[in-house]
Amino acid sequence: MSKAPEQHQILSVTQLNQNVGQLLEQHLPRIWVEGELSNLSRPTSGHLYFTLKDQNAQVRCAMFRNNQKSVTFNIKNGLQVLVRCRAGIYTGRGDYQLIIEHLEEAGFGILQRKFEELKHRLNEEGLFSTKSKMQIPASIQHIGVITSPSGAAIRDILAVLSRRFPYIKVSIYPSSVQGERAAKDIVNAIQLADSDNRCDVLVLSRGGGSIEDLWPFNEESVARAIYSCKLPLVSAIGHEIDFTIADFVSDHRAATPSAAAELLSPDSEKILQQFAYVEQQLIKLSKRRIQELHQKCDLLSQRLKHPSRKLADQANELESLHKRLLQSVTTRLERKNLNFDSISIRFKANTPTTSIVSIQKDLSLFINRLHPAVTKQLARFDFRYNQAVTTLDAFSPVKTLGRGYSVLKNEQGVVIKLKSDVDIGELITAQLVDGEIICSINKITNNIVRSLPEK
Repeated sequence: MSKAPEQHQILSVTQLNQNVGQLLEQHLPRIWVEGELSNLSRPTSGHLYFTLKDQNAQVRCAMFRNNQKSVTFNIKNGLQVLVRCRAGIYTGRGDYQLIIEHLEEAGFGILQRKFEELKHRLNEEGLFSTKSKMQIPASIQHIGVITSPSGAAIRDILAVLSRRFPYIKVSIYPSSVQGERAAKDIVNAIQLADSDNRCDVLVLSRGGGSIEDLWPFNEESVARAIYSCKLPLVSAIGHEIDFTIADFVSDHRAATPSAAAELLSPDSEKILQQFAYVEQQLIKLSKRRIQELHQKCDLLSQRLKHPSRKLADQANELESLHKRLLQSVTTRLERKNLNFDSISIRFKANTPTTSIVSIQKDLSLFINRLHPAVTKQLARFDFRYNQAVTTLDAFSPVKTLGRGYSVLKNEQGVVIKLKSDVDIGELITAQLVDGEIICSINKITNNIVRSLPEK
């Protein structure tokens, strides 16, 4: 007897392609791939279809229209590109392909992407914040320059300083500004200049170049060294169109090394012109002040009198003051005498004896008026008191008990009002006018005491 065939899972082609696609998406969810773009196709749908290849292999790619907004360059065959993508499979044909999410030019694009990522991260940490930036000193006597001692940047800086204000001291902190060791050299130079603390301001500088040449100034270590520096630091890197991470972290950015030197140095010719202008103004003010003093001296000389004449004038003034003083004293004494007479008359009319007699009269009058009022008020209070005692006696519970009534309470001391409040055999207490008696409930009836009809 032959064996039954083994049962196998049978997949349709669609299911197979779907499973393969899921495996690709799980194991390669998002990747970066670099290659040469070829077989570019632009259908009316707006999507892009092309092949990405290198010397030994190629792969189909699809970039949908909504992912093309970040592409700022012309996409064409033969272009070396870097793509961020997901690996998948086109189920209809079973073709393995890449779904492109982002596309940029290779080489420059990689560096630019690193630049933007570091720029964004450092900005989020606050290294670019204006609050942490230091002001450039108004008066600078010593500048520290971090650059290559043989480069064009230091020559430009020294030339500008020599032309504009040659009295500023310059200290050069040598560092390589290009190559693999440049970033480390720059960091060491910044830390050395900062620890020296001899300079008023530092300049981080180099000449122009490609993004690769300027890349040491985009390193994170350089950015953090600039941020930690306690001296004001001016970046002067490359040309005016060149921007590096160091420019964003520095306290101030100069477009070129020469611009940095002009920023930090005053113009000696302008200073001399200002001194000349101040000198002219000082001379004018001095001449005007001397003329004013001459005029004042002439006026004082005209007002100056002979000593004997001045003594005579002072004697006349003294005699006039003596007369006015005597008159003032006499007038004041007369006024005081009049006030004294008036006070004496008032005192005689109001002696203490007179005041005491008047007060005694007022006191007798008040006593005569007070006695009837107090007597009347006491009679009113006595009447109200008797009335309250009568009312209280009428409503007194003791008086009610005295008329033959009693108050019944259960064992808990609660007043019994209804027959339902007690049971047969329960002990109750009857409160009488002269004591209590303990009773036992033997029988409960339905006899109802009718209240008297109202009149």
